[in-house]
Amino acid sequence: MSLSRRSFLSAFDPEAAPFPAAAPRDPEAAQAPARVKTAAAAAAAPPPAPPAIDPNSLRLDKNENPLGPGPAAMEAMTKGFDYAGRYPTNAKPNTSELRDTIARKFGVRPENVVVANGSGELLRIATRVYTSPSRHLLTASPTFASPEEMAGQVGSSVKKILVDKEGKLDLDKMAAAARWAGLVFFCNPNNPTATVHSFKTVADFVGRIRRESPQTAILIDEAYHDYVEDPNYSTAVALALEHPDVLVTRTLSKAYGMAGMRVGYAIAQAKTIEGLERWVMTFTTNSMAQAAAVASLKDQGHIDRERARNTEVRKYVTRFFNELGFKTTDSQGNFVFVDIGIPSREFKEACAKQSVIVGREFPPLEKTWARISLGTMEEMKKATEVFAKVLSPEELGASSRKSGAVAKPVSK
Repeated sequence: MSLSRRSFLSAFDPEAAPFPAAAPRDPEAAQAPARVKTAAAAAAAPPPAPPAIDPNSLRLDKNENPLGPGPAAMEAMTKGFDYAGRYPTNAKPNTSELRDTIARKFGVRPENVVVANGSGELLRIATRVYTSPSRHLLTASPTFASPEEMAGQVGSSVKKILVDKEGKLDLDKMAAAARWAGLVFFCNPNNPTATVHSFKTVADFVGRIRRESPQTAILIDEAYHDYVEDPNYSTAVALALEHPDVLVTRTLSKAYGMAGMRVGYAIAQAKTIEGLERWVMTFTTNSMAQAAAVASLKDQGHIDRERARNTEVRKYVTRFFNELGFKTTDSQGNFVFVDIGIPSREFKEACAKQSVIVGREFPPLEKTWARISLGTMEEMKKATEVFAKVLSPEELGASSRKSGAVAKPVSK
């Protein structure tokens, strides 16, 4: 059977209306009760409309794979529709087969693996399991925000350590702040700065935490593992198997191109996995996603080609910014982090007017740094034309006068 992404998607109704967004909370309500609307008035008032986005815009804001799933995944997902009427545990392949596939890939036992609805579910579960008002979450700033958001929801305290001047997690300062922490979140490569630490550095950090604060759990998130080219880097799975309460999370949302299908997993000692499994949602993955995941995990050649493609695009975009005099971090992901010399919000808004959507603000570096996801080479050539215009001396001068920022490119 001939199959393409276009023919697969044509099976769905493109005109189906999305669910309406929930009205946002009034952030000033608690501080200014006299100005709070009555319940009747609030119910009658329509929610503010979100900013319109050109549907033809280049989406360079979510670190997605622009090519989507590989051919093997697409074929497996299509066959998976035969089991759409079955729960994932009764499908073929079922949830246990997906876990077994992951275990074989890493040379571990199935009890060392837990599967979830994207790695995001596991990050939130780990935060809930290991942190509390008296056992803080230790994280970097900026880094992936899901653990910090969950900590806020459950009332856990949070300590944040600013990344160093190279955009890397400052592990010395993090280790010093880890005593009595419930959980340390270590994103490697880090999002949004795209930097990576070597295996030796990670091993030394884990060893130090285990000696000085043995009650502290460590979550090493390797969402962008498949894009790393640094020869000193290696997965931390061996450390997760060696130490209790150390876990590695992965996702199929990035190199595997399955962001919309929500498949993630964690690897750790069996007792650590047991603690997480108690909180994982029942039937957490769906039958089609499971089938695509099993096929993808067996197709290493596809991932090798995707890494090579991304590396070529990353070099092109990095060279573009460096030749204009803008500093970039040493990206090891499918995105770049650039010191553009103006507030990232202004850069985002200016690019959006040219139908290029880039990443959100990332405090505390939002005054001059921006994150740009990588599309195809063709897409990035179009995008860099927009970046060149937005960051031209004329545009930077106008933006600087309006915002009060000093728009001065920094040479690398």
